[in-house]
Amino acid sequence: MPISRKDLADAGSPEALVKRILKAEPNLPVPVPIQELCVSLGIVKTADFDTEEFEGGLVTDAKRSEGTILVKRGGEPRRRFTIAHELGHFLMAHHVPDQPGGFLCKSSDLLRVQAKEGDQRQRREVEANRFAALVLMPPHLLRGAMAAFREPNLQHVLTLARDFAVGRETAARAYVQYHPERIAIVVAGNGRVQRCYRSLSFPAIVCAVGSPVPTGSLYHRSSHRPNIASDIAVCSPDLWIDVKRDLRAPALYEQIYCQQNGFSMILLCLEPVPEDSAEERKLEEGWRYRFHSGRR
Repeated sequence: MPISRKDLADAGSPEALVKRILKAEPNLPVPVPIQELCVSLGIVKTADFDTEEFEGGLVTDAKRSEGTILVKRGGEPRRRFTIAHELGHFLMAHHVPDQPGGFLCKSSDLLRVQAKEGDQRQRREVEANRFAALVLMPPHLLRGAMAAFREPNLQHVLTLARDFAVGRETAARAYVQYHPERIAIVVAGNGRVQRCYRSLSFPAIVCAVGSPVPTGSLYHRSSHRPNIASDIAVCSPDLWIDVKRDLRAPALYEQIYCQQNGFSMILLCLEPVPEDSAEERKLEEGWRYRFHSGRR
């Protein structure tokens, strides 16, 4: 690869770094050759990491002149994300390790999408995850792959995960972000909500992390076969979202994908709202507010 660290000069954010990488390497194939990219950018070695406590690590010097990435043994999609995550730490100069000489990252670090205010360590992990997701699924390539996807379907997530050689959850986050419909994907483990990803237009999900999957959900039907996406079926919207009284509830659809390890993905899709209906709803809400507040 012709790219070098010089091509990334003065780029500090995940988005700026990936933009420079794509400019220097406009013809990146799918799946992105992440280890070749590492070598071109100063990673001299990628080694197996025999540990139960950590998912990956980075060993480097204070000047970041070169680095070694450590990766826990496991499936290839998981290893690829870990390598990309550690490369992000290496390339972002403002990422200061907790201890001299490098970074050690747990599996929870590689799932983090938000940081507590003022927590610099969590912020670094979030940025490294953003970098990994962007570099493994470059936006222009992802949009091209999703152009053929019309109606929301978990089968599309599985296709993206296979083609980009990433984990299903990584593909699910990207799918929710780039799909034009109002969708969300809930990750459940052993019957409880673990994580939720939703598009900007999808309302907040009322089920808290750690709470049981709602009893009325399609998830609890016994007909699901492992590793096969279910049919899409309508469900009661108040299972997952806050439905305001006296307003017409939107139609909500569910689809389930169960894995053999006890984890599942639940796709939620709200029916599109016609423009005239949306305008009528705004007028109705405004009238209702004026009525209850005593205003005219």
